[in-house]
Amino acid sequence: MNAAKPRYQQLKDLIIGRISSGELQPSDRVPSENELVEAMNVSRMTANRALRELNDEGYVDRIAGRGTFVSDFRSQSHLLEVQNIADEIAGRGHTHSSRVIRQSRQHARGEVARALHVEQGTDIFHLLLVHYENKVPVQVEDRHIVASFAPGCLEQDFERLTPSAYLTSVAPLQEAEQVVRASMPNRAVSQHLEMAEGEPALVVIRRTWSKGRPVTFGRLHHPGSRYELTGHYTPPGTLRSMPAGVVQLEKLRQ
Repeated sequence: MNAAKPRYQQLKDLIIGRISSGELQPSDRVPSENELVEAMNVSRMTANRALRELNDEGYVDRIAGRGTFVSDFRSQSHLLEVQNIADEIAGRGHTHSSRVIRQSRQHARGEVARALHVEQGTDIFHLLLVHYENKVPVQVEDRHIVASFAPGCLEQDFERLTPSAYLTSVAPLQEAEQVVRASMPNRAVSQHLEMAEGEPALVVIRRTWSKGRPVTFGRLHHPGSRYELTGHYTPPGTLRSMPAGVVQLEKLRQ
């Protein structure tokens, strides 16, 4: 272990690394305090702090009388809102990163032209990115943007700034519509998301509007086993009711 870091942090990094690599899968048992003390030559206090912080950060679930288990590490997105994926991930205390696969100017054709209400051949920008949460791929973003709406799109570094953040800076989002469906991904999407053979994807088809016209159209692909959509709706004029005694749906286990 790296002596430059506190022992508890070294122990945390070791366990997180085993989870990130897939060596430890969701619901797998994590070594107990006693096992860590014996195997890693650390104090009980160090082992306890490492497991306690991993639990607080959502990597593991500690169940009294049973042990410590890898959490069902599914990324969540809000079903009823359009959010910047980097903000979603940061809100969970995790790290966002992205990789740009395509960032080009094209002519709108077929489905894209119809979705954006533009003539065939109109200039659009095409973005294809993979988004990662703690270095695990969770989304392939395949987005088309009306070029006249965001003329500086090709000059942006989308590995530092997400397309959503950039587009919001160009003009506030005024309206959005989205459809969610399960789909079998093509080979490229499956490889980008490191999905198992035969695993379905959760696809969000989204169109956003500005100044009364659609300006972006895209598909957001997520691995079905590592992603879920959640939502909480409160009718207008009704106070949100979330007392401590109410069990939130996302906390329930099948």
